[in-house]
Amino acid sequence: MLGFSFSPELVALMRTVLDDAMLQVPSSVSNPTTKVFLAESILKAASQGHTSYNELFAAATVQVQTITSMLP
Repeated sequence: MLGFSFSPELVALMRTVLDDAMLQVPSSVSNPTTKVFLAESILKAASQGHTSYNELFAAATVQVQTITSMLP
């Protein structure tokens, strides 16, 4: 258990952010593992008090940049 409780509205926002962030992932690495990786970054950001779309999306897209930088 994470020890955090998120409002239904924030959970819905986090789902939207995750869906939008996955659109930024190259198809060659768009898979369930990548989605979990991005979801974790969104959850971490939210648990640190970042609750706006822009903050959560930024947290996820930084991870997208990390993923794409490792591609050959």
